[in-house]
Amino acid sequence: MPAGLIVGIHAVRSALKHGARRIDRLLFDAGRSDRRLRQVLDAARAAGVQPQPSDRSTLDRISGGANHQGVIAQGAIPTSLGEADLDALLGRLDEAPFLLVLDGVTDPHNLGACLRSADAAGVQAVIAPRDRAGGLTPVVCKVASGAAETVPLVQVTNLVRTLRHLQTAHRITVVGMSGGAADPLFEADLQGPLALVLGAEAAGMRRLTRETCDALVSLPMRGQVTSLNVAVAAGVCLYEALRQRAGPTSSQAAPRL
Repeated sequence: MPAGLIVGIHAVRSALKHGARRIDRLLFDAGRSDRRLRQVLDAARAAGVQPQPSDRSTLDRISGGANHQGVIAQGAIPTSLGEADLDALLGRLDEAPFLLVLDGVTDPHNLGACLRSADAAGVQAVIAPRDRAGGLTPVVCKVASGAAETVPLVQVTNLVRTLRHLQTAHRITVVGMSGGAADPLFEADLQGPLALVLGAEAAGMRRLTRETCDALVSLPMRGQVTSLNVAVAAGVCLYEALRQRAGPTSSQAAPRL
């Protein structure tokens, strides 16, 4: 998909709603008149963007065959943040930090799905290494369905150094997901300042990342498969943490695991 494109109902609507990207042009399939598309066009006009009628074949060509759902916007892709931005973000929080860390997740569909789950679970930032990991692309933004505008992606030069900084400077407990860990996720204390770490689907977390974690936990696997897709695993972990943090016993200070 060409850079600078925002495709699909959810992605375009979110870009219009949150204003994180300046939309220069919005094309729509004039042959469609369904309610969802009309809502996007109304939102565009309310935001000062005049929709331009087009046709499906033109949209297919511009989007490179992506599932555009009858609407394409052209503008700037959201940019990731850096280490200094992370410290500033954490300093502004009025609640316990809740972070998702992805070590070496390169597939744009997995990254987009993780951003979407992170937004739904109330995560304040997703952290990933700058090298050998995915960044924000049109495909990531499409899969994220608007979460690329609402959840900051922080890309850092040295992930292990960043994790240690979170532990010492912000007293954040770092919990890593590892298939070989003896302790199950559902018995871990995920309340208080927390960073959940997941590795790439095939390789998992890198050794130094794993050794930096305060605790390692695993998901119980009762069937024949031995692992889950990283985006699915992230969703399970984030919602277990959300369940605990929303409970009556949740606190702002988490004990070390």
